[in-house]
Amino acid sequence: MTKLSTKKASQRSGCGCGSIPLSLILLLLGAGLYGLTQINRLNLSQWIPESVTAVMPEGWQDSDPVAVPTTPALEDVVKITEPSTPTEGPSAQPAPAPSASAPQSPSAIDESGTAVADNTPQTPWQQKAIRGIYLSRYQATNNADEQTIRERVRYYKAQGFNTVIHGVWGNGCTMYPSEVMQQTFGYRSCPNQFKDQWLDWLIDEAHKQGMEVHAYFEKGIKLDENSPIFNEAIERRWIVPGIDKTYPDVDHYLLDVEADDVADFFKSVLAEFVQKYPTVDAVQWDDYLGYHDALPGQVDRTAQLTDFVRQLKAEMKAANPEVSFDLCHHNPYWGKRYFAADWENWAVDRAFIQIYNDDNFQDELTYAEQHAGVAITEHQLHRLDELLNNNQIDSILIFPASGQPEGAAALVKAAIE
Repeated sequence: MTKLSTKKASQRSGCGCGSIPLSLILLLLGAGLYGLTQINRLNLSQWIPESVTAVMPEGWQDSDPVAVPTTPALEDVVKITEPSTPTEGPSAQPAPAPSASAPQSPSAIDESGTAVADNTPQTPWQQKAIRGIYLSRYQATNNADEQTIRERVRYYKAQGFNTVIHGVWGNGCTMYPSEVMQQTFGYRSCPNQFKDQWLDWLIDEAHKQGMEVHAYFEKGIKLDENSPIFNEAIERRWIVPGIDKTYPDVDHYLLDVEADDVADFFKSVLAEFVQKYPTVDAVQWDDYLGYHDALPGQVDRTAQLTDFVRQLKAEMKAANPEVSFDLCHHNPYWGKRYFAADWENWAVDRAFIQIYNDDNFQDELTYAEQHAGVAITEHQLHRLDELLNNNQIDSILIFPASGQPEGAAALVKAAIE
């Protein structure tokens, strides 16, 4: 310690201050704090060379005295460094936990193409738990490559959606390679030029974007004459008598879920699906899961359909309990009255109410408020503000009635901006 002090002292020969007089430096050091706070009164500028004052800030002579802060007490330091979040106690309100059913909503994209969290305040649209768009079973298939499918997912993300509801079944066959289909009918899927991994790519990209994928079992238990299983279904007596004329443009035929072979086929298909795609977030059935009341014979199939759906869900949950079993159907009165679909007794995980007809919109909306949300078409976007401002509507699903989901998504984005 002594040697170091001596060495430093030996190096301090001369002031090294250029043209500033030594007397001025000693004066400044001696003045201390008082001199600094009273510098204007001392009029020290008369002793400071012009070469120094020339580089000092403009107006330095006229500035107010510098306030010298006092050292804070220890308790003040603690207060300053405490986090601003509420402390525990009777008046503290913990932040609400995110909904387990609500997909996360990152909106920024990093260099790898993965979404990252966005902490900006949410809009009424973003506050809805599920903001879904339906894609029919041919919308992201048809030989689409991996890049195309991933880009389509990112497109819907950019339009403000957090859920893709994509068809994976319809008209009596799967839209993915299925061993159950192969063993039952001798071919593995619906006729289509899809890449075997299309659904893997879609699910993976959606999860990267903080989105969910709900597998849409489109057309449920109905099929038409173009179904690849139609002739065999007739031969096997899998179809109930009569033609379903719910939609006048297409003659639909209904599979008889009371027949053991039919019920076992559906249960095997669904169990296989949730095992083959274990990270899918939900499966959803629609209003085609029902028997039209105008079928001949006036047979009441309500109890049989309820028993079938309960078994179907149980089989799926046994195969993969993490997947949600959802339904998008007519309101419970109309479902039971006209389609033998007593779905309030089906024990589904979530039910969304279809309101594709504006005539009874307000009455139908009451049911949507009591369940998981509402499904509308892109032709009903004039209803969007009403739905966004309704805190009892948890989720909004958009069905592209025109068959153009990309255009429908763009219309939604324009309506919410």
